[in-house]
Amino acid sequence: QVQLVESGGGLVQPGGSLRLSCAASGFTFSSYGMRWYRQAPGKERELVAGISSGGFTTYADSVKGRFTISRDNAKNTVYLQMNSLKPEDTAMYYCYWFRYWGQGTQVTVSS
Repeated sequence: QVQLVESGGGLVQPGGSLRLSCAASGFTFSSYGMRWYRQAPGKERELVAGISSGGFTTYADSVKGRFTISRDNAKNTVYLQMNSLKPEDTAMYYCYWFRYWGQGTQVTVSS
């Protein structure tokens, strides 16, 4: 069955960096695009970044220039490198494929 397992979240100070990972299984990872979403308390879930099977990337305006999505097809893993983090980036971050969601990993940006 399809599994998406996120990791890498944590508490970081403003201006800091984190790298999230999403290990995928149960489907032919290299053939599909992947996405990262996030949801802050009291807010709707929003798309953060996406990457196609060919490596084409898209980003929400709020993270452009700070976040980088990438993938390693040999490891069936998609990454989200987050730099220059801001308090407003605080949210649960989710990996998404087709109609499947991971369990999420919490990112908290606070001094």
